Amino acid sequence: MDKQNLLALASKLILASTTGNDTELQKVSEELAQTLLQPDEGTSGNTPVPETNFTGILKFNKQELNEMPKSFKKYFIADGCAICYRKRTTNGYKCSYEVRYRRHGYNISVSATSLPIVKARFIEALKHSKPIEKTMFNGIPTSFNEFSMYYFENYRKRRVAVQTYKNDIWRYEKYLIPVFNSIPIKTITPLMCQKLIDDIVNQGKGKTALEIFSLLNVIFKMAIRHELIRSNPLDIVFLPSHERKHGKALTVDEERKLLSETTNTPYQLMFAIALYTGMRPNEFKTARIDGNFIKCLNSKQKDSKEHFKKIPIIAPLRPYLEGVTELSFYLAEPMRRIMREILPGHILYDLRTTFYTRCQECGVSEVARNLFVGHTLKGLASTYTDVSDEYLLSEAEKLKQWYYPRITPNN
Repeated sequence: MDKQNLLALASKLILASTTGNDTELQKVSEELAQTLLQPDEGTSGNTPVPETNFTGILKFNKQELNEMPKSFKKYFIADGCAICYRKRTTNGYKCSYEVRYRRHGYNISVSATSLPIVKARFIEALKHSKPIEKTMFNGIPTSFNEFSMYYFENYRKRRVAVQTYKNDIWRYEKYLIPVFNSIPIKTITPLMCQKLIDDIVNQGKGKTALEIFSLLNVIFKMAIRHELIRSNPLDIVFLPSHERKHGKALTVDEERKLLSETTNTPYQLMFAIALYTGMRPNEFKTARIDGNFIKCLNSKQKDSKEHFKKIPIIAPLRPYLEGVTELSFYLAEPMRRIMREILPGHILYDLRTTFYTRCQECGVSEVARNLFVGHTLKGLASTYTDVSDEYLLSEAEKLKQWYYPRITPNN
């Protein structure tokens, strides 16, 4: 076998492939194949070659390209519209051509006894093939939706309160799934994130934009820690400032008006309990009477356990609970609507702000009022404070100062 001749033919093959000369490419490929089949010097020339592998370049014309799926064609054109083939001969006379394509998520292997047939089979295989996306990295999902669910279930659920987790899932499904769904997380760009935030802000939802930005941020940070991405796309995303609106306490006259205008309706009791206990609206449905207390689920504890808080039944609330043994709350939304009608400019959460304000005005200790409303005690207080029911009731007695002639409760 003439090695110099092989090198010359290889050079011609490369040149023909580069210039797109299909005729010359085919001619040189066949000549190179025949050269490879020639016996080395020192052999009789009659010894059959057991098997010879030869790599050539298979080119496709415009008509053949048009038969390929559009999703594949963009990659193929970028690669030069050519793939490698292998000519396999057995026993010196059996010949076959084999094409293997393992790029851009495709895994195709076809063979035939001639190049035109192998090309036709390759195109047909393309029509029935879909690219396989790499969906796992070290056992971790790499697509946005799957990784987000992995993060929520294994990490976030343990760190936030039950209601916070539910709200996160609701926001995620409403705002993030329609935009990112299951695309590879590494393909998400800052521009995509900026457009999402801008769209939400332009709807007048500044607070929602802030919440979505925060949710996306923790997802991307967790993806960095799992080595799925190197940088956070949000690092260069502009988030317009949003001024949070804090609650505003009701005046005494506004309290009277709210309770007066709901007389002879079931809502009067609901507003009275909300006002005189300071419960969060999402805690109403768990409220029940427990002796001298109203007990409800604390919705803001940041662990997976259920925590209950007890609020003493204070003097202004007692007349509304005469003869009442069980509490049955409507959904918070109707209460919000009625409150907007009676007290425009106030929101349902303002009843909680009013309760906390009255506790401060009446001198209720910080520990007691924080336990009433379900705030987490800070520092060592959270570890060593375990107050008795008697202490809570004694502090609640200070709220008698809040008491004044009331609207007659429902009979």
